[in-house]
Amino acid sequence: MIIGIIIISSPILFAIIAYPDSIAWSWNEGRGGYLFALIFVVAELIGLKILISKRRLIATIPIAVGVMGYLFLLENGFRDYLTKVGEDFNVQLIYSWTWMWDFIVMAIFFVIVLSVFFGKRWVRIAPAAPIFLTGTGIILSLDAFFPYDTLGPLQYIVPYFVQANVGIITLLDLGMAVGRDNVMFLRGEHGSMALQVFWPSAGVHSIIIFSLVIGAFMLKMNIPRARKSVYFVIGIIGTICVNLIRIFSLSWYALKVTTDPVAWEEYHKIAGEIMFLPWLFAFILIVIIIESRRLKKIESQQTDTRNSL
Repeated sequence: MIIGIIIISSPILFAIIAYPDSIAWSWNEGRGGYLFALIFVVAELIGLKILISKRRLIATIPIAVGVMGYLFLLENGFRDYLTKVGEDFNVQLIYSWTWMWDFIVMAIFFVIVLSVFFGKRWVRIAPAAPIFLTGTGIILSLDAFFPYDTLGPLQYIVPYFVQANVGIITLLDLGMAVGRDNVMFLRGEHGSMALQVFWPSAGVHSIIIFSLVIGAFMLKMNIPRARKSVYFVIGIIGTICVNLIRIFSLSWYALKVTTDPVAWEEYHKIAGEIMFLPWLFAFILIVIIIESRRLKKIESQQTDTRNSL
């Protein structure tokens, strides 16, 4: 299994080593999500007691090399070609368009390799990384073709996030904050600033990706359906709270640190993913720990019952 993990991880490791600057945490300006896909697939495959034949392992090596070749081409002119194609299709957010292909290609690679390794069983063995990559690619495509507030259903909940954030700022007396639809007007120690919040900035994409990934984990875990539902609901609530914290941190930065648009934008680029992705991983880890301990307790009680008989 170690060799299989090395093969499926090799394109991501290649990207990290060859192009470290591309591992940025802004969700539509880099490959930071690759690291979490790597963590997911390693966590699901490590220690798995399923023998993969040498023939299957060898068959996936050219595919991995092909993906590494694609990443090489991207950094040597092919991304410019993708940019031109996006402009021909009148794509407004070109970064979302170009990075979308990074995640789509890597998702396809994961699905192909896992299918070669395990056949149709891969859906129950290691679904998290492919689903995470696919979900990220889909969200980037939506952002590319339906930017800002043009995708009404995803923008619907944004005003509620804005009003909640205004209420927190007012409660903590951090400055003046007024919300109107998806716009916040802030006045703090460094002057005034207006923030317009769209669904990606509000973290709606993270709620969708979280739902997909946690759904995949719940599918493979052997626990009662009621407990799965409880975990899912708690996870969604937690993700919403993380998004509220993100919006609050962006507001706090404008109120207390700077209203300079360039400096604020640099913080905005990393504030979302650097909060959401660790939360996603931490929540899954906590669920695994809780359920592992619960299973051990049940097994211990069953052993004690048999011994007493």
